[in-house]
Amino acid sequence: MNSRLLLAVAGWLLAAALATGTGVAVLGLLGRPLTGPAERPMTAEEVRLALARDTAAPPSPAAATTGPAPVDSSGGGTPGDAPATGRRLVSTSAGTVIARCDGGLVRLQSWTPAQGFEVDDVDPGPDDRARVKFESDEDRLEVEVRCSGGVPVPRITRHDD
Repeated sequence: MNSRLLLAVAGWLLAAALATGTGVAVLGLLGRPLTGPAERPMTAEEVRLALARDTAAPPSPAAATTGPAPVDSSGGGTPGDAPATGRRLVSTSAGTVIARCDGGLVRLQSWTPAQGFEVDDVDPGPDDRARVKFESDEDRLEVEVRCSGGVPVPRITRHDD
């Protein structure tokens, strides 16, 4: 009986080892590690490069004379230069917005509140203007975007309570 018990345990261990090995092999084929996250968060530089790569395109005649970039009146950064594709990333202390102009109409493609803020109201377009309001316990900020020459032009307004 002792040999039967030993044989059963050995068989069980062999089956467990085969199942574990098969699982690891399948996960390896899928490209995901067994432990730890499969993806990692992008660094700020990687995000900047990805946005630059995504918006890089030959300039259109309408976007060639965009004029100076507006100043971010929130005190939390500057909107940055408008790309020739009619897309713009607007960064503020309350959140970020990606806007796009197409056919003279503006559309908010995405909006992300900063830590401590939430989206209070959003009108994403497409329309002659699009806007999003970010708010926290102490602050309210509105980003309104219009198209000028096929390029999104933001106006940032801080609302006092």
